[in-house]
Amino acid sequence: MLNPALVKERMPEQDPELRNKNFSEVALGYTPRQAAAEAKRCLNCKNAKCVAGCPVNVPIPQFIEQVAAGDFSAAYRIIAEQNALPAICGRVCPQESQCEGACVRGLKGEPVAIGALERFVADQFLEGSPAGNPAPERKAQKVAVVGSGPAGLTCAGELARQGYGVTIFEALHQPGGVLMYGIPEFRLPKALVQKELDKLRLMGVTFQLNVIAGKSITIDELFEQGFQAVFIGSGAGLPKFMGIPGENLNGVYSANEFLTRSNLMKSYDPASPTPIFVGEKVAVVGGGNVAMDAARTAKRLGAAEVSIIYRRGEAELPARKAEIHHAREEGIRFQLLTNPLRILGENGWVTGIECVAMELGPPDSSGRRSPVPQAGSEQVTKVDTVIVAIGQSPNPLISQSAQGLAVQRWGGIVVNKETMATSKHGVYAGGDAVTGAATVISAMGAGKKAAKAIAEYLALAESVS
Repeated sequence: MLNPALVKERMPEQDPELRNKNFSEVALGYTPRQAAAEAKRCLNCKNAKCVAGCPVNVPIPQFIEQVAAGDFSAAYRIIAEQNALPAICGRVCPQESQCEGACVRGLKGEPVAIGALERFVADQFLEGSPAGNPAPERKAQKVAVVGSGPAGLTCAGELARQGYGVTIFEALHQPGGVLMYGIPEFRLPKALVQKELDKLRLMGVTFQLNVIAGKSITIDELFEQGFQAVFIGSGAGLPKFMGIPGENLNGVYSANEFLTRSNLMKSYDPASPTPIFVGEKVAVVGGGNVAMDAARTAKRLGAAEVSIIYRRGEAELPARKAEIHHAREEGIRFQLLTNPLRILGENGWVTGIECVAMELGPPDSSGRRSPVPQAGSEQVTKVDTVIVAIGQSPNPLISQSAQGLAVQRWGGIVVNKETMATSKHGVYAGGDAVTGAATVISAMGAGKKAAKAIAEYLALAESVS
């Protein structure tokens, strides 16, 4: 029977005053009763717009129908046909602008909580049968995947499922890419990412760690080692800075470094060999999800006062509404329409940040209203730490060492959008290495599209050999 409720079934969460002092997951997940109640809000539309809103085209009404019927295993099988990382997507995808943004229940009330239901189904599966599927019969052809983030893992999983030998080359000492080093434990538990990695290993995917593509090994050398195709999913790990005085002081971090040292190197652990200085007052510059992650991490690391500094207004904040809401609940302050001018220091360490108030002027080339400084509004605020979270671009090591690989002026790899093929024969690319920093599900969609094209390319090569 249809649940006529206009609002979503609320997912339980840790109390904000407790969770801002620990790294345990904030959202606690649905119970089977809650999941069934929410699933019964779905109208099971015949022309389901939510599916078109999903970059990997999960058959959403079909899996939700199984949740409503209590057959969670059947629901998982339906999702897994299209989505290799559902437990991750259910937690970090921006559903409000994708599948849930297209849900017709959102026209009058709240849309169906598709992401929460996907998370519930995946968690049920991982708790009951974490091993996943065994490796299929192996083909002779081999594919190298550069990078083990969402694009690389998805491409590897799709190809391994078809029997191709897949080796993933990862620059860091742990696989998982941004899922491991970028997204904090309180949003995405690393044990869960590890289970997804174990599923790929069972399918025959192998990992070579501490290999920096473009330095330790080039794309051409991968072909010389016998790989017939290469997928580049190396992400966008090169941080941007503001170019203002004081950015070389001790106590200034890129968000990329700050989060990596917390997430991957466990700097929050007093026994960690690589602790990180936070101080009493922290300023985080930027308004995206990475800025929210850095601010909430700094709070958990013991900072008494953490502020987000963003040069536009509330409506222009690019972070997900849920992340902004959670940050505010946890005591993060927002200094909007504010822009840093310089970082002040003493004896080599940060002591403050000078900012100017902004107002919004006419729209710029992106369509957003341009921030304009207000003369005479400069103010200095005492801070111990400044974290810069204004974006990342692809590392140029690969493009500089791969002859014939075309890139954009800003560093993104040029691809055919239908096949993800690059200008270099047998080389495909996807995810942030192509688009710049984007969403996990978009990267997965690119990895999936590239895997299909690579399989067709290898089949054609085999037929003419």
